[in-house]
Amino acid sequence: MLIRLGYELAYEFPQATPMILNLNVHYSRTRDLVRVDTILTEPAVPLTMYRDGFGNWCTRVIAPAGTFRVTSDALIKDSGLAELSFPHAFEHTVDSLPDETLVFLLPSRYCETELLSATAWSLFGGMMPGWSRVQAICDFVHQHIAFDYQCARPTMTAWETYNERQGVCRDFAHLAITLCRCLNIPARYCTGYLGDIGVPAMDAPMDFAGWFEAYVGGGWHTFDPRNNQRRIGRVLIARGRDAADVAICMTFGPNILQRFRVWTDEAQALAAEGTSIMCHPELRTN
Repeated sequence: MLIRLGYELAYEFPQATPMILNLNVHYSRTRDLVRVDTILTEPAVPLTMYRDGFGNWCTRVIAPAGTFRVTSDALIKDSGLAELSFPHAFEHTVDSLPDETLVFLLPSRYCETELLSATAWSLFGGMMPGWSRVQAICDFVHQHIAFDYQCARPTMTAWETYNERQGVCRDFAHLAITLCRCLNIPARYCTGYLGDIGVPAMDAPMDFAGWFEAYVGGGWHTFDPRNNQRRIGRVLIARGRDAADVAICMTFGPNILQRFRVWTDEAQALAAEGTSIMCHPELRTN
């Protein structure tokens, strides 16, 4: 399967402003790229890339005053298969965890383990450790929170999500991550593309998606409390402790976001509709 993915972001800046972009497909999927996800800007400006502390590709840029547009349009190969489950994956004792996983047990900006520890142990402490307990956390979060774009806010934490019982995909992920960490299960936040492939299309604008990975059975595995099902065509951009580590765009000055569009579709489907996959004049909005 080929998936077409990309974005268009347009800003208005009153003055030249530094930016950090976290928009490239994760290095673990670069071999799958058929058309590279090159970042293009209008007007054209110099771009400098670096790896952050979590291994994500980041881009530094200075946006000029005025309208500044950032876009990319890529093609990536995908198996076309739903994500695998590993129901026999076991939990690790803390003393047996690899060193690099330990940071994902700690509280972070959006994941206040100290506030949810008692709740986590009360709800899930008596369950069989392992994959099934992580899935039980996802089931709980999926049922506990109502998805609502209108209540989204950049400051919302796991504790607030638990109490307010509404949020968007990142809030679902933050609450599940926090509950996992409370139970000594390393969990890290992920952001990327997730289109309506193999599921009914949603009647809502496409956006970047948020999910998480838990360390069980000797490896990191994907869990998605927002959708709570194994999906087709998930494409990772970045991983971190929570959403603060993987912001799609960080601006260091005042600005107005004028345009935000994301697309991720099966390329064969677009071609069947008579749309060129090499030059798409109008981007998807559903």
